[in-house]
Amino acid sequence: MNILVTGATGAVGPSVVQALCKAGYAVRSFSLDRPLSGVFPLNVDEQIGDVTDKPAVQSAMQGVDAVVHLAALLHIVNPPPELRAKYEQINVGGTETVVEAAVKAGVKRVVLASTIAVYGPSNGQILNEDSDARPDTFYAQTKLAAEKIVLNARSADYQPIGTVLRFGAVYGARIKGNYERLVRALARSRFIPIGTGQNRRTLAYDRDVARAVVLAVQQPAAGKIYNVTDGQFHKLNEIITAICEALGRKPPRFSIPVDPSRAVAGMIEDAMRLIGRDSPISRAMIDKYTEDIAVDGKRLQYELGFVPQYDLDAGWRETVQEMRQMDYPQRTPCLSAGDLPPRRQGTKKTEGLLPTE
Repeated sequence: MNILVTGATGAVGPSVVQALCKAGYAVRSFSLDRPLSGVFPLNVDEQIGDVTDKPAVQSAMQGVDAVVHLAALLHIVNPPPELRAKYEQINVGGTETVVEAAVKAGVKRVVLASTIAVYGPSNGQILNEDSDARPDTFYAQTKLAAEKIVLNARSADYQPIGTVLRFGAVYGARIKGNYERLVRALARSRFIPIGTGQNRRTLAYDRDVARAVVLAVQQPAAGKIYNVTDGQFHKLNEIITAICEALGRKPPRFSIPVDPSRAVAGMIEDAMRLIGRDSPISRAMIDKYTEDIAVDGKRLQYELGFVPQYDLDAGWRETVQEMRQMDYPQRTPCLSAGDLPPRRQGTKKTEGLLPTE
């Protein structure tokens, strides 16, 4: 069975490619960037291309039995209005291009990597696949539109071919953005939490996510949505503690109340706007940091037999260990051995807030 993986060089892509190869599939990667040496197994057919480029996608689709569509423009906090068109182009238009090419090529299964961000905040409730979607960001709105495209895809005999996996907040050695900055800040003991830390988060380790993708490719029927989580709801304080334990650091002893933090962030944001500069902190960042997001992942366990292999402590231990070993020449090293020795030393980087997807 031949599998095409779009967005294969992203944060989740290498784990997915490795899991598919381990399961015995022939994998073709399709991404904007050429993978770094050693990231993929040697037998992966590496192709470079853009998911919005129809001829390139159609060419990559030849001889493919299933597609794992990971390529997307990911979430950023408080994006400028003009960025919406790019979200539409990549997340919606790119998905349309991939699905059209898959249907034309007779592909049997299309698995879309989506996000629990389509639900919006849980506001104290526990959400599942039957809950209403209330996306409140460009990213989540365009991913929900992409889901509809995939779920409406049909084979020549009018059978659904699409499966949607809504990932919890994925973490792992290749994490980027806010999670990476959070780990670095905690590594230097220079992170101060905001609020009580009792708000919940729904996470999944990247290797568990990759195993869920393999199950979705293998399942006999399509047309369904599954949440991918580690099976637990984690309070923000618990996540911070798990990262600190993996780093060999003590968790922060103090926190800042939400309302004063938001007020200060607002003043900084307004002042920077007056001089035409981007603010390093905003009200939206504080709001996202303190959101409550609890999403149930039992359907994937009951229907496809998915069993998470990593709890929060094991996942973060492995993540930090691998981050210390990795050194990417094309981007800042993620806590490589030279950047962060096992205990108290470290280099100064910009702190950040925990993301919601």
